[in-house]
Amino acid sequence: MSSNTPFSLRIFVADGDPDGLRLVERSNWIGKAIVFPRALYPKVRIRDEFQQTGVYLLIGPRESSDGDQLYIGEGDPVRPRLEQHYAKKDFWTKAVFFVAGQGQLNKAHVQYLEAQLIQRATAAKRVPLENGNTPTEPTLSEADRADMDVFLGNILGMLPVLGIHAFEQASPLSNAGNQLLKCQGKGIVATGWDTTQGFVVRSGSFASKEIVPSLGKYFPSTLDFRKLLLESGVLVEDKEVYRFSQDYAFSSPTLAAQIVLGRPANGRTEWKDSSGKTLKELQEAEAEK
Repeated sequence: MSSNTPFSLRIFVADGDPDGLRLVERSNWIGKAIVFPRALYPKVRIRDEFQQTGVYLLIGPRESSDGDQLYIGEGDPVRPRLEQHYAKKDFWTKAVFFVAGQGQLNKAHVQYLEAQLIQRATAAKRVPLENGNTPTEPTLSEADRADMDVFLGNILGMLPVLGIHAFEQASPLSNAGNQLLKCQGKGIVATGWDTTQGFVVRSGSFASKEIVPSLGKYFPSTLDFRKLLLESGVLVEDKEVYRFSQDYAFSSPTLAAQIVLGRPANGRTEWKDSSGKTLKELQEAEAEK
């Protein structure tokens, strides 16, 4: 949905606090993002944007492990829904919602955006969703659907810049422009490549079922993440090993290598090209050019 077309964002820090209320506008777009921490909600909810129709994200830490979890919703307007979540949902610490000019979005539009965002977050499997079910897409005219697909593309392009990566799926190797690398040990072989999204392990790669005690001792968050990959179906059982059911983007080559090998590992030296050069050596050679 997103493209490689350059764009600019204008971020207005409304109260002078970089961590406070921010209004984010994208070049040549009718939409606007409103970003705020939960603690500011009682103060900022009187703003006009909260009385508009929009789609919103609630972000907060997971209860049982490192990382974020996410809730996606829509409101017509957004304020009553955010009021409910402020009172009843404990996990979130930050909210982002998207609105447009007066009359530009209606209830069906934001229901479509909500359904599309939930589908993409579910497919990416990067962040657990708090949503209990997947909503049904509303019926839109062909013209409205085309307009909302453009609106959605702009949202998806902005979110990584705002620090939200829940919707990013691994790019196909043909589009990555990077060299295929291999990580192996004890009969385990995985392939992947380094991208701007992170280190992508290729679908069909294998990961060890066995883990050494030192991984849990020194890298407990890696074990938590491994559990998440199993629960979400990114890793599936395949006889004596686990297999990647899809391309998956990790935050670093080291996390990818530790998941694959089941032990502490330095991803920059574990991932190698077909001639045996490590990712570290390849990056150093590239830097010297």
